[in-house]
Order: sequence, then structure tokens, then C-alpha cells
Amino acid sequence: MTVLCHSDELEEQSARGFEVGGQRLFAVKKDGVIYVYRNSCPHIGIPLEFQPDEFLDLEKQFIQCANHGALFEMETGHCVAGPCVGQTLTAVEFQLDNGLIRIL
Repeated sequence: MTVLCHSDELEEQSARGFEVGGQRLFAVKKDGVIYVYRNSCPHIGIPLEFQPDEFLDLEKQFIQCANHGALFEMETGHCVAGPCVGQTLTAVEFQLDNGLIRIL
């Protein structure tokens, strides 16, 4: 198992990107709950952010693809607006171990 970071390092309503074994991932925290996804837009398979750790829309309510503006629910990764409506980000299995976010 690989540690991404400590959950305290991820602020509320924020996201942070990681590269693990050549795989791009990101973690997002909403209402105290953490979610981890592959950093790949289902529309054309490119990374979601242009700037490091900039994964959310301006209101910090949705994950946003910087390329075409697609919006994804933080809790499910489900696309609710943009060119990939109905598709979903790929969730990554993880566990919290004494506050450490460990991918499985």
C-alpha cells in the first residue's frame, strides 16, 4: 500500500494531485469525507487540471475538468455537465490508517 498523504494535509473543499507508480491520482475532501480518483477525464483521457492541485470549480462544489469544463460530483465522480455527461471518474480504492490515506 502506498501513502498519498495525511488526511489533515487535505483541506476541506479542496483537492490534491499525486503521481504513484506512473499513475496520476487525486484526492478530494468534502464535508470531512475523502474521495480518491484517477486523474483522467473520461471525455478524452487527459489530466483534469492545468495548474497543480486545481481540480475544483470556483465555488468548490464540483470537480472540474480544466480542458472542457466538465463538472463531476465530488462524492461519486459522476459527470453532471459538459461533454461527458453520464460518465464517471474512476474511483481508486483506499483506506484511512491513523489519518494516512493509503491506496490499495
